[in-house]
Amino acid sequence: MRNLSVLAGLAVSFGLAASAHAAPVLMISIDGLRPADVIEADARGFTAPNLRKMMAAGTYSTGVRNSLPTVTYPNHTTLITGVWPAKHGIANNTVFDPEQKNLGGWYWYAEDIKVPTLWDAVHKVGGKVASLSWPVSVGARSIDYNVPEYWRARIPEDLKVIRALATLGLIAELAKMSGVKNDAAFGEEPESDEVRAELTAAMIALKKPKFTTLHLVSLDGTEHTYGPGTPQAKATLAVIDGAVGKLVAAARKADPDLVVVIVSDHGFAKVEHNVNLIGYFAEAGLITLDPKTRKVTGWEAVPWGGASAAVVLKNPNDDAMKGKVKALLDRLAADPENGINRVIGADEIARMGGTKQASFWIDFKLGYSMGGNQTHISPAGQKGTHGWFPDHPEMRASFFISGPGIPKRGAIGEIDQRDIAPTVAKIMHVSFPSADGKPLF
Repeated sequence: MRNLSVLAGLAVSFGLAASAHAAPVLMISIDGLRPADVIEADARGFTAPNLRKMMAAGTYSTGVRNSLPTVTYPNHTTLITGVWPAKHGIANNTVFDPEQKNLGGWYWYAEDIKVPTLWDAVHKVGGKVASLSWPVSVGARSIDYNVPEYWRARIPEDLKVIRALATLGLIAELAKMSGVKNDAAFGEEPESDEVRAELTAAMIALKKPKFTTLHLVSLDGTEHTYGPGTPQAKATLAVIDGAVGKLVAAARKADPDLVVVIVSDHGFAKVEHNVNLIGYFAEAGLITLDPKTRKVTGWEAVPWGGASAAVVLKNPNDDAMKGKVKALLDRLAADPENGINRVIGADEIARMGGTKQASFWIDFKLGYSMGGNQTHISPAGQKGTHGWFPDHPEMRASFFISGPGIPKRGAIGEIDQRDIAPTVAKIMHVSFPSADGKPLF
């Protein structure tokens, strides 16, 4: 009996030691991945055997309640900070620039993140960090091996900028090791995601990072162009699934202890109508437009966004102006043709974690989005989009996690997006007290 007790004690000790092992993590974001397209792949006609295998081997969420607005850059930043945009500072995809002086600039730069990131936490304890095409990563000092997401003109000339912004010599080094043409990694097609995955596999094998982040973009582009759930979207996810399968196999060959986290930033829904809020605001005297270019030349209050739109006041403390804007929004919301679901004020925006720049926020009904056409209502230029309030079930994001030491719990229901970063931090045994979320296990 004593020997059995000793053996049992050793087994328990071994189990505790095994569970206490700090694992390296590969976090892969599949932009625009709807959770049910993997969870219910067979019923929906999607082909995703590798993602399904990871789902079956670990733990997954049926839906991630994500950030306001449900667009790429704020949500990717919540994924690595564990806080909402009001705290981390990445308020939208594009920076607030009503007069377009920044020429359509996005929140590309890591210095705009106002709180610690997972990259910072790992780097602080001496762990190596790698990243490829992750949003808001330009100039991130805690990323040791960085190929950031960036563009200006979306032409080949942009590749020179990316090479200049990336860790010196890294792109060429990865291309040589992987044997792929690295320039192909910076497009928005499924083939570009295949190259991103191959370069990431080479980076893991070569640099042995403790934490790696990768952003795959082509599903989002396909769903914008053709709509979610379409044959084109299914074909794109099949390509991504194959690329992820190869990447995970290669990465685990380099490090068998690797934990893989599959995430997305938002869901997707069909869109049919664009609503020209700029035109309505101009008619109300809140915006001045150049008569020839129709660009904004002056403003007192202006909408900023897409399927949901923040309304920013030049002077948010001007009660008279605030009342004028509210009266306009009430009138617009009362007309069913405008497709407005609801309008919230500053208190509700704060509760939802949206940017403090906004005094009001307009949420459209599914099928409607803000557009720039000069007519009030026009056909949407895309077949699908996102950006609606996060309480729309269609906007739920994805979370799948598997690997050594990860409990095989299957579905754990819906989770808060802020819980993902502290969960990943716990797996890597790094302290991350700045997150508002809590580890999932």
